[in-house]
Amino acid sequence: MAGAVELTVDGVPATQDDLTHVALVNYGAYTSFRVERGGVRGLDLHLARLAAEAVELFGEPVGEARLRELMRAAVEGRDACWLRVSLFSQEIGPRTPDWSGRPRVMIAASPPPPPLADSVRLQVQTYGREAPHLKHVATFGLIRARRMARQAGFDDALFVNAEGQVSEGSLWNAGFISGDEIVWPQAPMLAGVAQALVHRGLGGAGLTGRIAPVHVDDLAEFDGAFICNSATPACAVASIGDQTFATSPAMIDRLRSAWASNPVQPI
Repeated sequence: MAGAVELTVDGVPATQDDLTHVALVNYGAYTSFRVERGGVRGLDLHLARLAAEAVELFGEPVGEARLRELMRAAVEGRDACWLRVSLFSQEIGPRTPDWSGRPRVMIAASPPPPPLADSVRLQVQTYGREAPHLKHVATFGLIRARRMARQAGFDDALFVNAEGQVSEGSLWNAGFISGDEIVWPQAPMLAGVAQALVHRGLGGAGLTGRIAPVHVDDLAEFDGAFICNSATPACAVASIGDQTFATSPAMIDRLRSAWASNPVQPI
């Protein structure tokens, strides 16, 4: 069926017991990415993320060789697809939090999603994700934030702390443009793979980048802003609250070129 999601756990079709656990216990972490011609841009970063998540949340890594084996099996016969690689353990739950060991691996394979948008209007929300350095499965706050933004007439939410310092968005990282320099916000947040790939490619696009605190009161000083994630290498920000941006389409093209300059790494 077109658009169907195929779920496997440790290389075999997911069972009802597997799905029951992940439906009822939101303890785990994941990474997700587009597969092109049997490879992934930034695969090294995704694998490093999974290794760190496994150790921190479960106590033991899955191992790169095993992860690659499971991913290759999931993409077999597909020219392009989207993979979500999740880590969980049926041994861990609200009453049984103490188990330590190698987590199980759930892989969801589906058709590649389209980019989030071509341009977005962002609502500023005071919010910070729990354990923001992890791409964990506790997504209630993110979905609620995005929903609230849309109900208020915006497209999405940009998170700030109580002092108005910018961190990240609901599904993405943000970057700010000052001439030929990209400023990435310095704050507790998820280090996005797409963000890292754009940053890696900035030099080839004639740009530079740095990390620095960004406050909502500083927004008028920037020439533009953009968001990025694995499905959306660069998308212009039209406004943040009442602050509008004339983000140049040519700059967005340069940012997408920076992302695309990273090679597809074979699984």
